Amino acid sequence: MPGLFDGTPLERPVTCEHCGLAAADCTCPRDGNGAFCPPSHQKPRVRREKRRGKFVTVIADLDPVATDLAGMAKTLRTTLATGGSVTKNDGAPTIELQGDHCEKVVGYLKSLGYQAKKAGG
Repeated sequence: MPGLFDGTPLERPVTCEHCGLAAADCTCPRDGNGAFCPPSHQKPRVRREKRRGKFVTVIADLDPVATDLAGMAKTLRTTLATGGSVTKNDGAPTIELQGDHCEKVVGYLKSLGYQAKKAGG
């Protein structure tokens, strides 16, 4: 991507408006449109579902481009010592964990800066 005044002695690289690094070196979270999307702008919902007589904790409404869902799922699985996966339900990816871990997951997401809430009753 050419920078400002491309090809002149005054040429400057394109920089990120949030971190100030060159666009190629920037690691700021971005959504699918390329807009800045930090954890504080995302509002994930954590709910408990009962499937075949057992509980499943479902984390929904996370941006799949700005958030490393696979990495987050792995961290939650090891922290909570449970199984789980990233699945695509109704077109939106969700993280599903075996067991009822709503309170712990909400606490973990809040510690990362997300505006997480427990959904359902």
